[in-house]
Amino acid sequence: MKESSSGPSPEFNPERILEALNTHGVRYVVIGAVAALAHGAPIGATFDIDITPARDPANLERLSGALSDLDARVRTVDVEDGLPFAHDAVSLANVRMLNLTCPAGDFDLAFLPSGTGGYDDLVYNATTIAISAVEVSVASLADVIRSKDAAGRPKDIAVLPVLEQHARSMREGTEDGGANSGETLRET
Repeated sequence: MKESSSGPSPEFNPERILEALNTHGVRYVVIGAVAALAHGAPIGATFDIDITPARDPANLERLSGALSDLDARVRTVDVEDGLPFAHDAVSLANVRMLNLTCPAGDFDLAFLPSGTGGYDDLVYNATTIAISAVEVSVASLADVIRSKDAAGRPKDIAVLPVLEQHARSMREGTEDGGANSGETLRET
C-alpha cells in the first residue's frame, strides 16, 4: 500500500483502471508520470495514473459507465475510501479535474491539463503503447514536459531536467526510446 494525501490507498493496479476505460470504449490519453515511464523515462515509481478523456457527450457517458464499474470515488483527506459521487455525461462536462480513488488505486481525470488544449491537443502527438498487456494512447514525452512545465508544481519542476535529458537522448538516438513493460509503475 502507498501513502497518499488521504492515507493508505488500495494496491495500485493501473491495468485494471485502463481495462475498464477500454472496455467501455472511452477515448482518452494517459498523461503525467505514467506516460513518462511508458516512454522509458528514468523517473521514480508512481502510485496513480492521470488520464485526459475526450469531452464529447458520448465519450463522457462511456466514461461515467467506466467510473461506475470501477466504483470510483472522490479522493479526500477526511474519508479514507473516498466520497461516492453521482456522475453522468452532463455533470462530467462541467468538471476540469477529478481526483479519484477506487479498489484498483488512485487516478486523476484532468480534462484540461496545464499547458495543453485537452484531449484533442494531446491525442495529436500521442502514441499507442502497451502498459503491461493493455494498449493505450499515451501523451508524447514532449507534451508531458510541456504540461509539467506549465503546471509549475515543485514535484513537476523537480523531474523536468530528467525528462528533458531523456527527450534529448531519444532524439539523438542514445536511448532506445521504447516503452517499458510497465514494471516501473510500481515500487518493488
